This record gives sequence, structure tokens and C-alpha cells, in this order.
Amino acid sequence: MKHAIWLPLFDELSDPVEVARLAAAAEEAGWDGFFLWDQLWWREPVRDVSDPWITMSAMATATERLRIGPMVSPIARRRPTKLLRETTTLDRLSNGRLILGVGLGSDRFAQEYSKTGEEVNDRARAERMDETLDILTAGWTGEPVNHHGKHFLVDDVQFLPRPVAGRVPVWLAGFPGNLKPVRRAARYDGFFPVNLTSPDQLTEPVAVLRELRGTLDDYDIAVAVEPSDDPRPYAEAGATWCLMDVDPATLRLEDVRAMIAAGPQR
Repeated sequence: MKHAIWLPLFDELSDPVEVARLAAAAEEAGWDGFFLWDQLWWREPVRDVSDPWITMSAMATATERLRIGPMVSPIARRRPTKLLRETTTLDRLSNGRLILGVGLGSDRFAQEYSKTGEEVNDRARAERMDETLDILTAGWTGEPVNHHGKHFLVDDVQFLPRPVAGRVPVWLAGFPGNLKPVRRAARYDGFFPVNLTSPDQLTEPVAVLRELRGTLDDYDIAVAVEPSDDPRPYAEAGATWCLMDVDPATLRLEDVRAMIAAGPQR
């Protein structure tokens, strides 16, 4: 199992320079990845929020080995061609270390969609997400993209350069018990079941993924656990990545520093 830090860029962690220093410290301490929330704002008492994409650029230049990425980005609210350019550029800046975590997101956490006029219907956002993923995966090939969809148009455009390895790995997020995201995730490179409360909740999605893909070789299943949790039962249930979760309600920079310095539980 690989181990990563997973942080919201809130309040004391809203300084991209400080987060880049934390990423460098995590690499030194033996962590394998460093992932960031992708939120525009959050609930009170959180006030300061930073952009993960700019912050990841700072992290990429401060590290050499860590895998980095948004975990997860609600890409239905993004312009696919702009996201295509951003992911490729960040992947090349990091020498092929980007992992793109994506999901539908939800308006219920901070009303990011309803307060900005974005689509709040889950089905419509799922359509937009699928089209965006189609455009990304087509664009990463370096071949001309021709996409004439319900929500997006790309008319014979070639996107160069390509990512370092030819494409960026994509992990799909979903809530436990909902098999639609699992089936979608089977077409990509990883699955991130969010809000898990027990390793037993991995049994069904792991079985479905294995059935759909035929094998889980070279496929990632990421779980988020609290610092006090033992990640080994999740590894035994099929998880390949453990993301150390930090509660934004109790977020303290000094605690994050201490967690990073302690290194991963192997």
C-alpha cells in the first residue's frame, strides 16, 4: 500500500508557499503522495481558501518523487479544453507525477453550485463529467479531437504536447453503496470510495471492479483514513493507496507538520 497526505487548502493551509514546503517535507519523510481538496469555499468557520491547481504547481517544483493531484475535482464545472491544457502542463511540470481525481461533487457541502449558477442536477453533471473525460482522454493522445456532445464541442483540434507517459491516470470518486461511479471508474485507472467507515465497505466495489475489468493488476483503489486509524485492514480488503485525512473543523498547521514528520504507517 502507498501512503499520501490529503489536505483541504483552508485557513492556515491556504498559503501555497507553506503547502509546497509541507510537500517537500512529506517527500523527505517517505510519503508517496500529496493530494489536495478542490473547493471554491467552505462552511463557517473556514474563511481563507486557496486554489489547488496553482498550489500543485508550487508543490511540483518543490518535490521530485511525490505523486500529486486534486482529490477530487468536480470537473463538471470546468471547461474541458482548459482542463486538458492544465492537466498536461502540470503533468509535464511534475515529470509525470499527476493523478487526476474526479467526481460529481455535491451542492450540499458548501452550496458551490447553487450560489454560482452551476448545474445542481446530478444526472446533468454526470453527463458533463463523462463528456469532459472523453475530451481529456482523446486530447491526451495527441490526435485531433472531434467531440460533438450534448454539452461540449471540440471541432478537430489537436492538443500538444502530450503528458509525459502519454496520458494522466484518472481516479473516479463515489459514495459507498452507489455502483454507478464504480462502473464508471472501471473504465479508468482507479476508484476512490469516499466517506468509508469500515473496510467491509470495500468488498462490493472491489468485486464489481474485478468482474468488469477482469483483473485489478495496475489498478488503484484509494481510501481516506484518519491519522488514528490502522490502514492495514483496508489494504487487506483491496486498497492500494491510503490517504491521511485531516478534519477541516480541527485543522491545525502544527498538527499537519507533526503528522508528516512522523511518516506513513507501513
